[in-house]
Amino acid sequence: MKKFLYIALTLFLPVLASAQKQGGDTTAMREVTMETVDVIPSAVKVKGMLLLNKDIQYELEGAVDNMYNFKYERAEKQFKSLRRRYPDHPMPYFLMGLSQWWKIVPTNIQTHKYDDLFFAYMDTTIEKAEALYDKNERNTEAAFFLAAANGFSARLHSERSNWRKATVHSKRSLEYMEIAKAGNGLSPEFLFGEALFNYYSVWIHENYKMLRPVLAFFPNGDKRLGLKQLRHVSNNGFYTGTEAKFFLMKIYANEEGNLEESLKIVKSLVEKYPDNAYFQRFYARLLFVQGHFSMAERVSLDIMHKLDQKMPGYEAVSGRYASYILGYINQNKYRDLEKAKQYYLESIMYAEMTNERDSGYFINSYVNLARISDQLKNKSQAKRYYTIAMNASEKKSAAFKEARAYLKANKKVK
Repeated sequence: MKKFLYIALTLFLPVLASAQKQGGDTTAMREVTMETVDVIPSAVKVKGMLLLNKDIQYELEGAVDNMYNFKYERAEKQFKSLRRRYPDHPMPYFLMGLSQWWKIVPTNIQTHKYDDLFFAYMDTTIEKAEALYDKNERNTEAAFFLAAANGFSARLHSERSNWRKATVHSKRSLEYMEIAKAGNGLSPEFLFGEALFNYYSVWIHENYKMLRPVLAFFPNGDKRLGLKQLRHVSNNGFYTGTEAKFFLMKIYANEEGNLEESLKIVKSLVEKYPDNAYFQRFYARLLFVQGHFSMAERVSLDIMHKLDQKMPGYEAVSGRYASYILGYINQNKYRDLEKAKQYYLESIMYAEMTNERDSGYFINSYVNLARISDQLKNKSQAKRYYTIAMNASEKKSAAFKEARAYLKANKKVK
């Protein structure tokens, strides 16, 4: 089952997370001390909700934009400034944790480099929010941060196969999301979790019949309402607006099959955050699959340039996308077979760097290298490339069938 589906399930369906437990996770819950996250003590008391404070939003607008544009140091400097003034509020810790999360995202959640700091900030967010909630169980802001921090923690724990922790955080996230719903009329920020639940609970019911008995234990969702709510949050949310767009672009592209709508969303994200590697490569892919080759080429070349410059977030995954697109364009548009070969070999190299030899870009790079070799009358090399592609492909796939047919037709070629 796709990781993205499992993330949705562990966020909202903790029973399933428990059922998929693999041997258990014996790691003890980390204890986060004030020294762990470098807090400067202060006696400042927070009046009202920071989440709704327009002065704070004005102050943090540049920081939030810097975070999503992968200018992490600039963003975190402002988040730490907020933390110095509000050391007992969960928001600055959550924003610091979110910044760590967006260092992990561009690697397809593969890097573990930022895990400890991410969990430390999310654990501290939970600790601070629980303190506020214990004082007032009608504190919807505290419930919001408890739902959000537990939700993000569940997402990463599920990726790390920590099923027990994913289950615990999922359950807590859902519980506090229900409480936070009381604040829906105050701000679109509170609507984000409900929007995701409304969409995915129905989508999973429609696409995975085996999970329907599990879903019977949860509140009924409303898929259309979920999309409507996500669009509202994306247009009006200050802290959750970009996260809503992140989900919307993926939902429209992968679940709804509405590539044009997804393209509109990711285009707006790239225009606002031109140095966000994840958004940029998603944009390049959508341009490519919809046949906008000139723009796809331009974006892919920019990705490769930023990769060469070692800009934050531009790593092997982005290189795999961009080099494949450039290989295809040079092969089929410009008929520059030598340049195409070099790009395909780069795509293969990047796929191997991230251990993604089963990815479509890896397999199709070898298929296209085989086609080029055959076109250049080098059938023995074509056979080698097709053999690799066939071994990496699923038996029912087009790549497997093409490779098997070629190898069968050229048995005598050495």
